[in-house]
Amino acid sequence: MPHVVPSRSPLRYTETIVEQNRLIFKACDLQNETSIPQEFVWPDDEKPCREPPPPQLYVPPIDLKGFLTGEPVAVSTAAALVDSACRKHGFFQVVNHGVDSKLIKEAHKMMDLFFGMPLLEKQRAQRKVGEYWGYASSFTNRFSSKLPWKETLSFRYSAEPQCSNLVQDYCLKVMGEDFCHFGKICQEYCEAMSKLSNDIMELLGMSLGIGKSHFRDFYEENDSIMRLNYYPPCQKPDQTLGTGPHCDPASLTILHQDNVGGLEVLMDEKWHSIAPCSEAFVINIGDTFMALSNGLYRSCLHRAVVNDHTTRKSIAFFLSPKMDKVVCPPKELVEDINKQRIYPDFTWLTFLEFTQKHYRADMNTFEAFSKWLQNERNDQCI
Repeated sequence: MPHVVPSRSPLRYTETIVEQNRLIFKACDLQNETSIPQEFVWPDDEKPCREPPPPQLYVPPIDLKGFLTGEPVAVSTAAALVDSACRKHGFFQVVNHGVDSKLIKEAHKMMDLFFGMPLLEKQRAQRKVGEYWGYASSFTNRFSSKLPWKETLSFRYSAEPQCSNLVQDYCLKVMGEDFCHFGKICQEYCEAMSKLSNDIMELLGMSLGIGKSHFRDFYEENDSIMRLNYYPPCQKPDQTLGTGPHCDPASLTILHQDNVGGLEVLMDEKWHSIAPCSEAFVINIGDTFMALSNGLYRSCLHRAVVNDHTTRKSIAFFLSPKMDKVVCPPKELVEDINKQRIYPDFTWLTFLEFTQKHYRADMNTFEAFSKWLQNERNDQCI
């Protein structure tokens, strides 16, 4: 059992649960405070500015159905829009994507069910140190400062045939029989995202001029992550962040937002908001695909802000290749820029372990990883 101790100001009237000397995020208690714990206060140069509100970023909506029909005008239009957006800031949207709206609504319903449970119930799925799946209350088991104002529940998903029920089995094993339906919905959602990612990879292949099949085949047996994000109201939203500024280490993020809003992207040294749209998925390029495109497509800095009155929720699917796949750009993209290689080859497993064991994802993650990887290889040669 965790040891409960009285908290000190500014946590009076709440309790701080100490388990292995770490704080547990209890937003239901903290919402009644006039200040927030220092661990959640971000540096002045990273705090969000509420006034004036950030301008909206134009994120082109791509008609995926039109692209998949193969009609020449639809294909060329979609490829051109994606190419422009990915070279500029790395974000676009897909509409007419074919994902059942009932499945999306049910996934959000399951999210409400889980995050509405008492803390001790949620902790049955507690994320262990070094792992990237499970429940995390503000990542307090990993960090002690600049904590994000959120809770998450993450699952590992694999498209390999022998791992066909990985998400569902995890829910059943860790959370019990009562979560059989919960696991079934999350499994189906991951499968829908994996299928959608195949279509998006065909589009990215066309936009980069290397054809539909190359990237689709590379990610056929993807090993990805589904994450449920829950951002409760905060009394001091100008002091903290739901998610700090970072670039996604994965290849591609497929995000479904609720209607609250809070996603912001840094472009031209200014933060821009992305308006939520329940009929669309927001897609952004991650570090791994940036390397796979030999730097032609950008992995852009983004963050999530919170507010003082409404809970915000989102579901993210972080597409990644099979763990042992070597991330290396196709020769056509190397030749396009005078045969200059920008990034070293690596496997997704190596990069994932780096983010879990050595480095907190931020605005310089991939640069830090590249340097670390080079040092590791130099040491092996000595």
